[in-house]
Amino acid sequence: MMLTLLHIPPLPINPPSSPPPRRRRCPPPMAAFASAPQQSKPLVLGCGAVSVDYLATVASFPNPDDKIRSLALKVEGGGNAGNALTGAARLGLSPRIISKASNDALGKSILKELQDDGVDTSYMTVADGGNSPFTYIIVDNQTKTRTCIHTPGYPPMKPEELTKENLFAALHGVEMVYFDVRLHETALLVAEEASQRKIPILVDAEKKREGLDDLLNFASYVVCSAKFPQAWTGASSTPVALVHMLLRLPNLKFVIVTRGEKGCLMLERSMTDASETEETDVEDLLESLEQKVDLSSSMAKCVASKSNLRISADGVGSMSGRLIMGTAEDIPSEELIDTTGAGDAFIGAVLYGLCTGMPVEKMLPFAAQVAACSCRALGARTGLPHLTDPRLSL
Repeated sequence: MMLTLLHIPPLPINPPSSPPPRRRRCPPPMAAFASAPQQSKPLVLGCGAVSVDYLATVASFPNPDDKIRSLALKVEGGGNAGNALTGAARLGLSPRIISKASNDALGKSILKELQDDGVDTSYMTVADGGNSPFTYIIVDNQTKTRTCIHTPGYPPMKPEELTKENLFAALHGVEMVYFDVRLHETALLVAEEASQRKIPILVDAEKKREGLDDLLNFASYVVCSAKFPQAWTGASSTPVALVHMLLRLPNLKFVIVTRGEKGCLMLERSMTDASETEETDVEDLLESLEQKVDLSSSMAKCVASKSNLRISADGVGSMSGRLIMGTAEDIPSEELIDTTGAGDAFIGAVLYGLCTGMPVEKMLPFAAQVAACSCRALGARTGLPHLTDPRLSL
């Protein structure tokens, strides 16, 4: 295999004891924003992490004190919010991002890559000193897993760096707000104002993070990792935990838990009360859906329960809604390259589906297809498809 040698710029890091560097902001003026032409694409605002990813593919994960060679090396943008919004932009949304980088080589590459993909970086804070965030990622070619070593940006973003004027401008015309639960203090300011404006909010609950509970109280939709529902609720199983989440978060319309190659599971709240209906145990309901899945198909599918059921969970309670199970696309082993950012790709597609009014039965398989595309390339962004990609079906 021919390897391309990449020059990696030096990474200046300010220690915490360094004096705080000067900062600058680069938002558009309100007057210019007000006079801008009407957007034809749905607007979505994201607040969260951006970074540069250094990805090295290896034959197998090294043992302590090993010296090994990489099979491939790639440097590209990363960060949950940066990845999800890039995916949403390629699918046809018009995303804006609130985040922070430094005015260093990494920060400039972060901004340029987002801008090249159609993500509006006007509301990002750029520090004149410090370092932009970056992540070393080791991709194990044998197990198809990835190990991440993240270095946060310095200095961290402070809520006062987002002025009220910039916040109002960033939210103007927005149809959806998305948080990855990084920059949680700033995110909370955005969530409070978005809630006042009745703008729906999607939260990526990857794992327990500081500020997560506060943001979940504002959430209209939650997409979470496989382990999160039980970790957050202490429930005995994932389906029981989903019932617990909807009971604990009354503003929540649905929660989706992604399960890797097993697909996803979604619990959706009904608009009407089904308290007079006979209760159905959520674990029994999931088992009945699993029996309906066509195991012979390699394509992503979706099976749903009847609408407006009274769904119960032992020791938790009951709620009115329906359970939907989505399968993942079966990716041939020779095509599976890297799972980095697959969850972010899924979320980008969910954002697109919600903003364009896509029915859940189409949105879940579509999001699975987008995630599968991303897994066929090294890095979180290289494989993110455009809406015209023939591998996507609407």
